[in-house]
Amino acid sequence: MEGLFESLSSIFTIPEFTGTIGAFLTYFIYFSRLMLPVAAIAVLSRCVRSMLREQYEPEVWGYLDLPDGSRVPLRHWECTVGSAKSCDVVVRDISVSKNHVVLIRDEFGNWGVHDIGLNDGSGVNGLVIGEKGAALEDGDSLNLGDCDLRFFNLTEEERGIIADRRTAPGREISPFNMFFYVSICQFILALSQVYNAQPEHKSVIAMSFTALFAAMWLYYIAMRALGRLGLEVEAIAFFLSSLGLSVTSSSVPESLLKQVFLLLAAIILFVILGFWLRDLKRVKATRNPAAFAAIALLIINLIFGQEYFGAKNWLSIGGFSFQPSEFVKIIYIYAGAATMDRLFRRRNLIVYIAFSAICVGALALMGDFGTALIFFAAFLVISFMRSGSIGTVFLAVTGAGLAGFLALSIKPHIAQRFSAWGHVWEDIYGKGYQQVRAISAAASGGLFGLGAGKGWLHNIIAADTDLVFGVLSEELGLIVAVCAVAAIIVLALFTVRNASQSRSAFFVIAGCASVSMMMVQLGLNVFGSLDILPFTGVTFPFVSTGGSSLISCWALLAFIKATDTRKNASFTNRDPDKMRDYNEFSRLYDEEPQQGDFVDDEQLSPDAFPYGQDKQDDQSYMEQPRRNLFDRRGEKRRPLK
Repeated sequence: MEGLFESLSSIFTIPEFTGTIGAFLTYFIYFSRLMLPVAAIAVLSRCVRSMLREQYEPEVWGYLDLPDGSRVPLRHWECTVGSAKSCDVVVRDISVSKNHVVLIRDEFGNWGVHDIGLNDGSGVNGLVIGEKGAALEDGDSLNLGDCDLRFFNLTEEERGIIADRRTAPGREISPFNMFFYVSICQFILALSQVYNAQPEHKSVIAMSFTALFAAMWLYYIAMRALGRLGLEVEAIAFFLSSLGLSVTSSSVPESLLKQVFLLLAAIILFVILGFWLRDLKRVKATRNPAAFAAIALLIINLIFGQEYFGAKNWLSIGGFSFQPSEFVKIIYIYAGAATMDRLFRRRNLIVYIAFSAICVGALALMGDFGTALIFFAAFLVISFMRSGSIGTVFLAVTGAGLAGFLALSIKPHIAQRFSAWGHVWEDIYGKGYQQVRAISAAASGGLFGLGAGKGWLHNIIAADTDLVFGVLSEELGLIVAVCAVAAIIVLALFTVRNASQSRSAFFVIAGCASVSMMMVQLGLNVFGSLDILPFTGVTFPFVSTGGSSLISCWALLAFIKATDTRKNASFTNRDPDKMRDYNEFSRLYDEEPQQGDFVDDEQLSPDAFPYGQDKQDDQSYMEQPRRNLFDRRGEKRRPLK
């Protein structure tokens, strides 16, 4: 491996420029400090315009005709129906519960209905909805209390009409331009770093930025070959990763090659996880093994972990050190969202609370207060989105407050950080040593910075991780540092916007929880280094040096990417036009129900039907909907507006 590095370094040998060329290069490097903020703003503004300002027609998967004659489109794969305003389909009738039923669609176009609260009078074509739910066919009558709703699945012709309405991203803002401006940022950063670096590090820096540049454009070419246009999320991630590579070049250039290899691995994991998420059935089937793997990893960390700065959150295997908690973040979102995605199973909330308690408890025992706080924030988002209960969130916050008070009492290094909060200037050589220097360096950089590689804060311990905002402000300027912060905020706004139009509750929960982790992590890092919040020692997403954090951020980005339902935008979602067009549930009317079908044994039992019919009457009662189904298929449907 060392021989390979030496061979590559010889290719990227950087000559020493003197005379006229050297003077020209010096002036170019100086003025590049002004060019970098312009390129960063160009990247961010184009992404914002495409992600937040562009209007597009949302997906529609079916519709319900209400008793008042109105038609309501079904825009999600899980749609709640009830009298509450928060429901996807609101039925204003006193006989309808606030959250009455939920309609669920699978990726093959099959629909089912589940009674959330096991209400009396809920049924399909007069048949009572059992505990396991019932199949829902095109034209079926959905009985809710005294109301009868008519369900219609989309025909191929109607799908085509809606697909033609939907706008693909990139018509106004080309994804090529976004990547082009990111490339300009990479070129400026690489040139400045090479110019200011020590001679032994120049070739490594040039080689690292070249590898990132090549990986970015290979990804662009691959996605365009697949017909994908919505690449704003990736453009932001590559922009932030480029800033992170500059920070590593300034702080720990000897670790630059390892950082680049881990960055490439993170990008590959992002793509693999994105394609894996396309199959929700597979995701739900693997949630329990993933949760057990996360718990096992935390237990191993507790037993064999190494302690740094009061936190026992590192594992070393074969000379390679990593933070298990960063990988547990991925599994936490993966298992949590998959466990909680079935609205009608509230008992899953208890299971998820127990899983969260184990994760946060293990982190508390390790003394990793910052990461425990990030996990807890994600738990609040997921639990509230699933339960909709303020009381549940209040109890969780109260419990966390008590746990935090206990942690401050037991862990002296955590108490010391809290005692230093707001008083760092009183002890600039003691407990305020890091924050004072981060604030001073950020102020010395001004708007445009001293230049990549010309700062002094990188000599302070943990400058490339916990104090990275100070390094960005000092070397690249306040404008670029603020752009880095704004980039994470844009990801959050984009995810929230997509939440109302995302296909599945899993994508909504996973995306919102992932971006919540990033936002909390960002706030703790930036405000902690500036003494606005307690200094917790967490990383800046995508920017801080560290392979574990980088891999975690790119993996979480796959969940954010999955919320994007724009036409030809996300590779994590299957194209509706290419989905298998068959209805598994049609066999319920042509053959006996099989294990796993929505129709369950309770629904087919005599006890499920009123009036106390005998078995012969029950049999004829069950056969009636079959005949009615074929009659309904010939009915004239209302035209799609």
